[in-house]
Amino acid sequence: MEGGGLAVKRARLGRQRGRAASLGKRDQDGASSHSPPPLKKRSSGEEGREEPDPEYIDSEDDMFGEHDSFCGNNSLLAEVDNIEQRHMHFTDEVLNFLKKPDGNTAAKPVCDHAQLQTIKNVGQTLSIAKTVTSSRNRTECNFLQAMKEQLDMSVEPQDDIQEDLPSSQLLFFEESEKCLVGPPNVANVKERTYHMNGCPDKTTDLPYCCDTEDNKNSELSAGALPEPSKRESLKDHLKSAMTRNARVPTPPVSKRQQFKEVLVSEEIDVVEKTSNASFVDIGPFYGLPTKVKELLKQFRGIEHLYDWQHACLTLESLQQRKNLIYSLPTSGGKTLVAEILILQELLCRQMDVLMILPYVAIVQEKVGGLSGFGMELGFLVEEYAGSKGRIPPIKRRLKKSLYIATIERGHSLVNSLIETGRISDLGLVVVDELHMLGEGSRGVVLEMTLAKVLFASKTTQIIGMSATLSNVGDLQQFLKAEYYTSNFRPVELKEYVKIHDSIYEVDSKTENGFTFSRLINFKYSSGLQKMDPDHLIALVSEVIPNYSCLVFCPTKKNCENVAEMICKYLNRDYKKFKEKEKQELIKDLTNICNGRLCPILKRTIPLGIAYHHSGLTSDERKRIEEAYSLGTLCLLTCTSTLAAGVNLPARRVILRAPYVATEFMKKNQYKQMIGRAGRAGIDSAGESILIVQEKDKQLVRNLVHSPLESCYSNLLLEFNKGIRSLFLSLVGLKIATNPEDICRFMYGTLFSVQPQLLPKEKSLWDVTVEVLQWLKQNRLLKDGASCNSEQNVPHNLEITQLGQATYKGSIDLAYCDTLYADLKKGLEGLILESCLHLLYLTMPYDMIAQCNPDWMIYFKQYSQLSLAEQQVAALVGVPESFIARKASGQTIKKNVDNATVCRLYFSFVLHALLKETNVWNVAEKFNISRGFVQTLLNSAASFSSSVLHFCQELDEFWVYKALLTELTKRLTYCVKAELIPLMEVPGVLEARAKQLYSSGYKTLAHLANADPEVLMKTVEHLYRSQARQIVSSAKMLLTEKVEALQEEAEELLRIPTVIP
Repeated sequence: MEGGGLAVKRARLGRQRGRAASLGKRDQDGASSHSPPPLKKRSSGEEGREEPDPEYIDSEDDMFGEHDSFCGNNSLLAEVDNIEQRHMHFTDEVLNFLKKPDGNTAAKPVCDHAQLQTIKNVGQTLSIAKTVTSSRNRTECNFLQAMKEQLDMSVEPQDDIQEDLPSSQLLFFEESEKCLVGPPNVANVKERTYHMNGCPDKTTDLPYCCDTEDNKNSELSAGALPEPSKRESLKDHLKSAMTRNARVPTPPVSKRQQFKEVLVSEEIDVVEKTSNASFVDIGPFYGLPTKVKELLKQFRGIEHLYDWQHACLTLESLQQRKNLIYSLPTSGGKTLVAEILILQELLCRQMDVLMILPYVAIVQEKVGGLSGFGMELGFLVEEYAGSKGRIPPIKRRLKKSLYIATIERGHSLVNSLIETGRISDLGLVVVDELHMLGEGSRGVVLEMTLAKVLFASKTTQIIGMSATLSNVGDLQQFLKAEYYTSNFRPVELKEYVKIHDSIYEVDSKTENGFTFSRLINFKYSSGLQKMDPDHLIALVSEVIPNYSCLVFCPTKKNCENVAEMICKYLNRDYKKFKEKEKQELIKDLTNICNGRLCPILKRTIPLGIAYHHSGLTSDERKRIEEAYSLGTLCLLTCTSTLAAGVNLPARRVILRAPYVATEFMKKNQYKQMIGRAGRAGIDSAGESILIVQEKDKQLVRNLVHSPLESCYSNLLLEFNKGIRSLFLSLVGLKIATNPEDICRFMYGTLFSVQPQLLPKEKSLWDVTVEVLQWLKQNRLLKDGASCNSEQNVPHNLEITQLGQATYKGSIDLAYCDTLYADLKKGLEGLILESCLHLLYLTMPYDMIAQCNPDWMIYFKQYSQLSLAEQQVAALVGVPESFIARKASGQTIKKNVDNATVCRLYFSFVLHALLKETNVWNVAEKFNISRGFVQTLLNSAASFSSSVLHFCQELDEFWVYKALLTELTKRLTYCVKAELIPLMEVPGVLEARAKQLYSSGYKTLAHLANADPEVLMKTVEHLYRSQARQIVSSAKMLLTEKVEALQEEAEELLRIPTVIP
């Protein structure tokens, strides 16, 4: 009933019974209002006792509050009747004033201050501008509105009269207000009680505001105000309403209990609103607009989700914002789930997202693939790979950002967000290939990144996915995550092994693990048998050219040899299959290589075969991948890196041997390679065949039936290299200031979940103290204000300038001292006639192990240097005499640092490349593969960016800041200056940039405003999907640049909060 609800409302408003007169002055002669007697207070004994739950509330105190009774001179009704009479008197004065012919809105007010005060006190229930009313001319209406505004401004705010009333009377005033206060436009207010002729209508009950059929269409004519004698007074309405309320029983709940329930209910509402406000459902497609579904169909050709994808997206744990790990076989559709979750975070929760991918090529592919979504849906896609990506990222106010990063750049990004206090802006972190947590130094970086996110932000959700996970329990405990898995594959995969000329199906149910399937049915001559003892030609001939095939080989050289061998003995009829497309491919590769083409590819491509490994340039690999995806090439011989890179499925996958380089294959590697078999929507089945020699038979049996390798933390590997870097960054980021803080952080790492990794007879505390001592001895950390001298344990740790520069630049701790010394020495005589000296200073130290100089080439290249450039060699410690003696094969008496010699040799390589920008020419000069030249270039660009950040933290190296900024840019693109704007677009490499430039697309704006259809026709061998991706990526990049400039301009124009 209403009474109970009003009692709750009254409790919410609070009782303030000690006020002065409730309605201002009651008598026109200025007599003071009646003050009600004070309420009785409970005794101390009564306070501890709960009120009985009355069935009815009939007391006068409850019904009338501070007023004495229902009737009488001091009653509430008498007071209301007095107010009503005064109001009607005032209304008459207003109408008399309006009837004057010279009446205008600037006339003297028709009420004195006392009347203003009275009207204000009852303003919420008796609105003048809406009671006196509706068909007067516009002047009258404007006057009434102006007068009401004057009242509002001239009278001091008063406490609402309703706060003083008991619960049984609040309903009347609420409903009266609804009835009497009409729409804002006075001319359209309808009179609810009287007809146009002034006769009384059947009066409705004001508390319920119900119009009768007759008065719904009635409006007040000009001057036709009702006479007071013919009206049912407000007193009568109020009396009848209160009488009805008094007769209705109140729920048998005490007011104290009602108040408690209200508070609890409000708290629950707040919690629910807080949890639900973060996610805004903006459409029917998993909370996303229908446009997302349309874009998936347009860009990806995806119309329906698999059942497991729907089940995963609707998991309760995801709705509760819990972290999640999910694992499915390769090609099961894991990435689509991650992308939908990313879009939910960006669009529904309006938070930034970080996506971590293992390789640069995959980052660039994903940036291009999601840029179209970003342009259509209004978010930014930013690339963080190599030297690309701003640290810290620009803080966007209007749009949210999707950061797509490699493992290393993702770590730098997270560090910068923690340092700037913006880690909470990151709503979601998605990690692809989560099993890489257990893979060497890169796994260490990934573990540090995730541990920092877990520690620094309690609102950031983490999603990890992989096809090869084993010790999921450890990963769940580390990430505090739920786990979802399925064996779903869109195409069935059958595993086979080949021993001699027999093929066996892998079957775990049999005793020896294999079941005989068939013999190879191919006629081999004696000569062919010698050339192809593994029957590769027979195995590939069964599927090509109508279906695709991948042959994984242990080494790069083996890839080239196998491709040539297969082509040599294949039937010449294979050349007729897609002959025109193959010729176009050869032409493209020739243009990419500046008029040259690898002789092996020249022989194999006409038969639809090519090799694929890191010895090719990025442009060559990209073009070969495109040709394979389109069916121009039907067979690729490749290394294991292809399995972890871009998605190139095949009908049949052949593993040439159970080795990767010289090491026996791991189960994870095996699973990744065979996972490429079977193309969804194309093949009905996929199959893998592992070629096994007799000596490896037992090892292979163990391999195919063994569980996946477990993921273990690598923080203590390589002489505690990982944990040292972690501790340094923790102090630098002020996450930890003492050993206790560090230990507390360590309990949130994967390492803490695996205590068996601790050295024997050492605890985590022992390891912590030992590592901190090493960092102090190497001048990376120092003791703060207080230190425990007895145990030599620092209690306040501070990072040194060298330590700050090291962690900011992501410099390997093994090389930070050497880098500092080299940069310091360089200041003594920096030679800037060319960039050779800077190239030496920024040459990655970890590339030294791959250097094996050809001393004749070394001496020849040295001889071609200018005198100033030769002086660089002398300054770094490699004299001419040393190079000459090595080239002539003479004995060297004077020791020269081998690392310096190798770094200088690689500096010569990059120096030659920057001068002519032709990878093929440089590769021939130094007798190394063109792919390695490009790898060296990319590593140097990344390390140059790291050295730049290192120097920015050390004032003594200020001179390097501007120099390294320009050098990093040159190394990143290594093309002529006019091509750099085009190569900034993700996915546009040098060859494509040259094509675009020669076709008239010379700037980023040209590309961003291009028509994909026109672009496709203008640029040779550019497919529609590629043209769309280039245009959308260019638009995204241009949008990012514009947003950055706008943010910078607004920041400059922002008025300071404190102005002196």
